[in-house]
Amino acid sequence: MIIPRSFGTHSGTFHADEVTACALFLLFNLIDEDKIHRTRDTAKLNTCQYVCDVGGEYNSLQNKFDHHQSTYKGDFSSAGMVWLHFKNQKIVTEDVYHYFNRFLIQGIDAHDNGKGDSDPGVCTFSNAISNFMPVRYDASNKELDAAFLDAVHFTLGHLQRLLDRFNYVEQCKQKVIETMSTGQKYLDFEESLPWMDAFFENGGDHHSALFVIMPSGDHWKLRGIPPSSSDRMKVRVPLPQSWAGLLDEDLKKESGIPGAIFCHKGRFISVWETKEDALAALKFMMGKEGL
Repeated sequence: MIIPRSFGTHSGTFHADEVTACALFLLFNLIDEDKIHRTRDTAKLNTCQYVCDVGGEYNSLQNKFDHHQSTYKGDFSSAGMVWLHFKNQKIVTEDVYHYFNRFLIQGIDAHDNGKGDSDPGVCTFSNAISNFMPVRYDASNKELDAAFLDAVHFTLGHLQRLLDRFNYVEQCKQKVIETMSTGQKYLDFEESLPWMDAFFENGGDHHSALFVIMPSGDHWKLRGIPPSSSDRMKVRVPLPQSWAGLLDEDLKKESGIPGAIFCHKGRFISVWETKEDALAALKFMMGKEGL
C-alpha cells in the first residue's frame, strides 16, 4: 500500500544527489517532510510514493529513480532523474529545467558518477553537502538521519533562491529586449537588473552594444559587454589601461571626470558618482575607439 506524499531513500552515508532529489520534491510540494524515510528495507521502500537512489530500478512512471544498477548506462544521478521527471510531467517549464541544470543539477550528476573533479581550493555544491555528514565514522543512524535533514533544509533554501532568481530574471527580460532594440552602442538601464543572460539569449552575440550603463547602489557603473555567451570573462572593449585599479582622486585626475570612484584592474567595470559621469566615461571610450 503506497503512502501518498512519501519519499524513500537509502540509510547510512548520504550524498548530494539524493539530498537534492528530496529537496526538489519538497520545493514543489510533492512530499511531506514527516514522510521522508531512510532505509534499505524493501518492504518499507515499497510503501513510498517516490523512491530515490536505492532499489536498483529507474522507472519514472513508477516514481523509482535509482542509477546504481548495471542496466542503467546514462549520466544521471538520482537528482538528474528526478529533475527530468519534473520536466516531462510539466511540473517545471523547459526554461526552468535548463536553468537549474546549468547552475546545479548537471554538476551534482557528474560528481556522483565520478565524472566531475574540482580543482584544489574549489568547493562544489556536492562537496558542501558531504560536509553535513557527521565527522565520526561510527555515527548512529539517528545522527545520520538528523544530518540528512539538515542537508535537505540547506539544499531546499538554495533551490528556492535559484527559483526566485530565475523568476526575477524572467521578469526583467522584456526590459533588456526593449533596450537592445534601440540599436545603440551601449545598453542604458535606469535600474539595476540582471541583463546578461537575457542579452545573450536574444541575439546578444551579434548585437552591436559594447557597454552597459546602470545604477550601482547610490552610484552608476560603466561595464564592458563580453564578446559572446561562452566567453563571459572577457569584454569586447576594455577600459583604458591608464585607469586600471585607480580609486577616487587618482582616477579623477587620470580620467578628467569629477565623479570618478573606481576602475577595476581587470578593466571590465568602473563606478561613477552620477549617470552623467558614467556617460562622460562612455563618451571618452567611444571617442577613443573611434565610435
